[in-house]
Amino acid sequence: MAEALKKPPPDLAARLKGLRDGLLTGLVERDVPVRLALLAALAGEHLLLIGPPGTAKSLVARRLHQAFHPATYFERLLTRFSVPEELFGPLSIKGLEEDRYERLTEAYLPRASIAFLDEIFKANSAILNALLTLLNEREFDNGKRREATPLISVVGASNELPEGEELDALFDRFLLRCHVGPVSKAGFPSLLGFRGDVGAELPRQLRLSEEDLAEVRQAAASIAVPDDVVALLADLREWCMAEGIQVSDRRWRKVVKLLQTAALTNGRDRVSIWDCWLLQHCIWNEPGQRAKVHDWYEARAGTSAKMDPSRLTQIVTVWEAGLKRDQDSRSQARDAEGNLLFKDEDGKPTVAKGYMAQAKRGGEPLYLAPDDSHTREPDHYGHTRWKVNDRTKAGSGFTLSELNALWVQDPSRGSRQFSHWPNRDAYLANNANWHMEEVDRPPFMEPTRQKAAHIEACLKELTSLRGQVEDYKAQLLAHIASLDADIRAHLWVTADFAEPAARSLEATRRVVETLLERLGKLRQGFELLPCEREEAP
Repeated sequence: MAEALKKPPPDLAARLKGLRDGLLTGLVERDVPVRLALLAALAGEHLLLIGPPGTAKSLVARRLHQAFHPATYFERLLTRFSVPEELFGPLSIKGLEEDRYERLTEAYLPRASIAFLDEIFKANSAILNALLTLLNEREFDNGKRREATPLISVVGASNELPEGEELDALFDRFLLRCHVGPVSKAGFPSLLGFRGDVGAELPRQLRLSEEDLAEVRQAAASIAVPDDVVALLADLREWCMAEGIQVSDRRWRKVVKLLQTAALTNGRDRVSIWDCWLLQHCIWNEPGQRAKVHDWYEARAGTSAKMDPSRLTQIVTVWEAGLKRDQDSRSQARDAEGNLLFKDEDGKPTVAKGYMAQAKRGGEPLYLAPDDSHTREPDHYGHTRWKVNDRTKAGSGFTLSELNALWVQDPSRGSRQFSHWPNRDAYLANNANWHMEEVDRPPFMEPTRQKAAHIEACLKELTSLRGQVEDYKAQLLAHIASLDADIRAHLWVTADFAEPAARSLEATRRVVETLLERLGKLRQGFELLPCEREEAP
């Protein structure tokens, strides 16, 4: 018997579709609130409708009541002056006579299956505590007794968001939230076309019993939540923190339960990424945040825990940077015997590390002093000649300006200053007169030869990564092929999401195609890297 309770009614999906469509009879642009109300009831959660008066908020709750049998209904408009008796029933006179503080709850909220509480945030402190217990635990403290209630779901309504910390707990009790506005310009003619009160007539066989609900809720607990959905929820939690959207831990757990119910009622044994469309109606504290959550989800639709395109792009970018480092790496070349090679004056390789070149000082070339050169220094008798005995100037050489200050003995014209010596240019051009020094040649560089094991390891990892991306591409193409049917057949996702979801998946497909091209170029790049020569055994 216990095993049978783990399975929902075999015709559940068909019955729910009939219920959903029947509840929408005569309603214009109220598809989302009706879907959310029915799903909330199935999951044992509550729905909050935010919007101006006259937008069919109470009608949604009344329609929801028709989905269950047997079921009692309670409706009340709260004000700041509402007293507990209006919600929970009057005090029992007989009980007071017997010193018991008890309420007569028949026909009031503690005996209701479906309830509609309008202007719920007008609830005062006298009502609030009992209401929180009833919403969360489905129990009501009646005098000394805590009584179980038949409550399936409450539809709360308000024209405005709650103000004051004392209402935060009440706001958090409503897992599903929906902003309801006036009918749009496009839907207005349809609204005017209805005549009289259009009610929903639901066949008895479609309505859900207490047993049906118990089976659904028990079976939903066994629905698997795959890694890609867990990863999406984890990413959404981080995003909410960054956006300043506060979501309690209790709320996240309830979200998972809701997604499990959505999957079960669609005939699946695991939660789908498409079920997560519902997140936009669970994760907001202000109506404007719903669109942000929707856009975030739309961009993530079709991704998975391990194959998130943004993550894959980062991985491929890291690989490309690694390949570029290997390609740009340079090492000093060696000849066949293993000798280091250097670059000669013509840019060709040589084993000679150094060569003799004209020395320089401060960027100026240095020379040797001419033979028989001397200096002239003025004194009391005219000039004194000092012969240059060391042509190298103690190894430091002469700059051109220093040479120009010397005097050279010219056999035909006598002593001439170097700067005016007829053989000056020829002397400077003759490298035999240059002061030379040994200069190290620059190393002859070549692309670094990578170890064969390094190249093989990189190619192996790239092959594995490409295989994962190709598997993901296959899953993505399957998503794209079945997208329209999956969403249009989904009980809770509205069909208008098919088009943006298709755009998102197509954009993801293009990203994946680009990644595969980049992986192909990476493989080619690593295959072309120079490899170390194998040593002879």
